[in-house]
Amino acid sequence: MHSARTGLSNTTWHKSSYSNGQGGDCVEVDVGHDHSVPVRDSKRPAGPTLRFPGSAWAAFIGSVKHAGAPHS
Repeated sequence: MHSARTGLSNTTWHKSSYSNGQGGDCVEVDVGHDHSVPVRDSKRPAGPTLRFPGSAWAAFIGSVKHAGAPHS
């Protein structure tokens, strides 16, 4: 994971579907990069950006989806 803002000039940020306009916990990501997924706090767009390897991001999303799935 890196915490740099370099190379993000063509980034198209997407806000989490769980974010709202009430100032809650908001995360934005851009999955259009080949080797990493940049993530930032939407309330601080000029703040630090974390970059995760694509495989680590995919594992995280898979875990979140699995955790939210109904259990039998």
